[in-house]
Amino acid sequence: MKNDLTLTTLDKVCQFQNGFAFKSNTFKDNGVPVLRISNIQKDKIDLNKIVYINPNDYKEDLSKYKVYKGDLLIAMSGATTGKIGFNNFEEIFFLNQRVGKFKPSELLIKKYLYYFLISKVEENLKISLGAAQPNLSTDQIKSFKLPLGSVDQQKQIVAKLDQAFAAINTAKLNVEKNLENAKELFQSKINQIFSYKGEGWVERKLGEVASLMTGGTPKRKNKEYFENGEINWLVSGDIHKKEIFECEGKITQLGLESSNARYLPLNSVMIALNGQGKTRGTVALLRMMATCNQSLVSIYPNDINQLRPEYIYTALDARYQEIRELTGDGGNDRRGLNMPLIRNIKIFYPENIQKQDEIIKQIQMIRNKTESLKLTYQQEFDSLEELKKSILEKAFNGEL
Repeated sequence: MKNDLTLTTLDKVCQFQNGFAFKSNTFKDNGVPVLRISNIQKDKIDLNKIVYINPNDYKEDLSKYKVYKGDLLIAMSGATTGKIGFNNFEEIFFLNQRVGKFKPSELLIKKYLYYFLISKVEENLKISLGAAQPNLSTDQIKSFKLPLGSVDQQKQIVAKLDQAFAAINTAKLNVEKNLENAKELFQSKINQIFSYKGEGWVERKLGEVASLMTGGTPKRKNKEYFENGEINWLVSGDIHKKEIFECEGKITQLGLESSNARYLPLNSVMIALNGQGKTRGTVALLRMMATCNQSLVSIYPNDINQLRPEYIYTALDARYQEIRELTGDGGNDRRGLNMPLIRNIKIFYPENIQKQDEIIKQIQMIRNKTESLKLTYQQEFDSLEELKKSILEKAFNGEL
């Protein structure tokens, strides 16, 4: 290779320590923290969802599974397979199974190894996808082919990468700030529109001005309720687009007749009662004939000449976080929304239907401009990520 870099396998210059199989029934609320695969996030250790153990619960010698500040780790299975993270905490951790720790020899600089490993993340994922669950074995990791030069050469490459990545990370932070500013500007404009309380505006509960419907789930054990189904059947995961024109879920006519699922009004507003992540409280406009399960509620105005469904959608979308917090848990996912809560949501709107149409059009224009800005910023962010990959490729080809 160029610049005297020679290919060697990782096991020739680095020891690798796999984690210990700590039993979940011994996890506690305090004690010695245990690092699991979910704690390896974005090149560092994330202490969200950290668990603890009492070493006295185990007869084994756990000393070799300790993780100290500066240790370099890799997630070996699950959604974060191949992700790398430095432990930057003073606290000592234990290493759980399917998390590995690198112990470089004097021939290998740890920061050089780190840069090499992050250049391999995508390749690692491709390797791991050969199994039913993403998985990297110890042997696969030890067999990584590492372009290696002298310690001085490694130091020079690390210094150049540090400098380049510092500039890229600064640029990324600026892009992220611009993206956040665009989102805040959109929300500020929306709040300004809906905070107006002048003459000709009224406030009503949704249950007073709209019909609410939910659905049901046919019994899963009855295949004839699902196989070759042609009736659209929505679940909470479908409420991630502003308008719904298609979905994966299908049920049969027999499934429809044998459950609480019902056809929903076309153009109704769909709101997710629960769901993973940020799904709860998300709204979308239904643009096709469909049914749904019990995790969704359809909202359709009693009279579209007095209240537009698009206005309801826009008003609820603008109050996403407020609606999530109606459950009383601060918007967390432990509890779900329900029909009584949805019925009691107050909506403020102009009685003049033309005014509603003007507001809908105005907000759509603002949304389009914001989405355009977001797309531009995302493209800038993606370009910076590609630049990082290109620089890493040159580094380990001896071209930096």
